[in-house]
Amino acid sequence: MNVAVCFNLVPTSTSRGEKIDRIAEQGAEHEARSVAEALTRLGHSPVLVPLGEDVTAFTAELRRLQPDIAFNLCEAFWGDSRKEMHVAALFDLLGIIYTGAPPLSLGLTQDKARTKDLLSKHHLPTPKYCLAKLGEHYSHVKDMTYPLIVKPRWEDASQGISNESVVSNEKKLLARIDYVHKTYHQGALVEEFIEGREINAAIIGNGPFEVLPLSEITFHPDLAQPIVSYEGKWLEQSQQYKLTEPVCPAPLKTRTEMLLRDVALRAYKLLDCRDYARVDFRLRDGVPYILEVNSNPDISPEAGLGRSASEADLSYPQLIARILALASKRKP
Repeated sequence: MNVAVCFNLVPTSTSRGEKIDRIAEQGAEHEARSVAEALTRLGHSPVLVPLGEDVTAFTAELRRLQPDIAFNLCEAFWGDSRKEMHVAALFDLLGIIYTGAPPLSLGLTQDKARTKDLLSKHHLPTPKYCLAKLGEHYSHVKDMTYPLIVKPRWEDASQGISNESVVSNEKKLLARIDYVHKTYHQGALVEEFIEGREINAAIIGNGPFEVLPLSEITFHPDLAQPIVSYEGKWLEQSQQYKLTEPVCPAPLKTRTEMLLRDVALRAYKLLDCRDYARVDFRLRDGVPYILEVNSNPDISPEAGLGRSASEADLSYPQLIARILALASKRKP
């Protein structure tokens, strides 16, 4: 099968965010090369197709290749994560079958505020929250209990998340909201900070579904804040990275594990995820609070979904083959 492995390139500079954010974005090419290598081992013919600033060149290359399927690993368009959904829509317009979530699912899960609106509406547990829109200098938090955590509304890969994201009073809250507004040029999501275990649930399938072995992110007591900060996720030489360790499978009681799996699958279906996704939780007093639903998670071999697949006795090529087979079923 001829497969176009599509990934987004990163501009040398952007008008928003921190300079170090490019480290996470540059991981897309590593992910694409890993997928292409697995596809080659499976007997397919992959071609890397980078998406840069010129979308017409990207479109022309796809039309030239006429792939049987596109492996969509694009998490942004030229540094703008809000346009992740547009790339999937482009595949739809071109009539190209592609892996992963459809545009609406990508758009909803990229927007942390809308995700939480839907989760709350459907009685799925998520921390109390409010949104400080761009230009608003105060956020209504009287019904919320400190500590709070402040996140950019639209970003992923822990961009904009640091120790200073967890705030203990109004002064620090307002300062962090201002930081998000000025640095990321978007609204700030304010959540109650759930102090508890952090659990990730990876799911593959479109019915039947398979919830892979659950993974836990453990935090060393020496960490200033028990969170997956940007440094803790991407900067391998940092203290945060060294003191943040994944454990798979997560040691959980059977009843708790069943509850986590059930809630994760309900969120997956609610947000119209497709082929694969990851649901992130904080577990406190037996309640699995959904932090985020990632409908386009990193599927590099060393990433969380790959780690959970390995624990389920799925080799990396087998995982890629499974995802490809799921997308292939959509071919007319």
